[in-house]
Amino acid sequence: MAIHPDFPSSPYAILNPDVRWFPAAEILRESSYEKLLPPLVHELRKKVKAWRETGYVGAADTSVALLNWWFKKEHLLPKADGTTRTFQYYYAQREAVETVIYLYDAVRVKDKYDLLRFDSSGAVSASMFDEEWLRFVIKMATGSGKTKVMSLILAWCYFHKLYEPDSELARNFLVIAPNIIVLDRIRADFDGLRIFFTDPVLPDNGYEGQNWR
Repeated sequence: MAIHPDFPSSPYAILNPDVRWFPAAEILRESSYEKLLPPLVHELRKKVKAWRETGYVGAADTSVALLNWWFKKEHLLPKADGTTRTFQYYYAQREAVETVIYLYDAVRVKDKYDLLRFDSSGAVSASMFDEEWLRFVIKMATGSGKTKVMSLILAWCYFHKLYEPDSELARNFLVIAPNIIVLDRIRADFDGLRIFFTDPVLPDNGYEGQNWR
């Protein structure tokens, strides 16, 4: 498996799409990199990187406010001994959230045909997908923080619907788990809306002129 020599050791470092891990030897990076990744992934990574560097141009005001709060603000969380610790979302979590918001807000993806514009592999077509409704899929490794990503996406949907005119997102959500073990883990974070207050999901009231709590 290929780890690029320039791949950073910090899970918080912003990654260049060209130095990402892929499932083959490093010698095959130039010839096989895009072919060995899931379709859409490499192109979307490049597009999201460029979009991030513009300061999220094209996103709704609510989206920009939340992205800046989550990923550009310093967060100090309380510890049991009364002191505080610095909290930061992993880059994998940040990129996953940014990608969903980029697709919905910045480039206005509405269906599978819009999504296929990001396929550089030529390996997929619209006929492979039966559904006509919009679906975004996030694939993340075990332990990379999928529950935290879920909390951010749910908060974004909620406030986008609340504050953005003509938003097609929702303020009510259905979470489906594959088994009881995963369900119990999710419930530990979501019961009583715990994760939204133990993590810096909700900005302070008054931030960017809105109420968030």
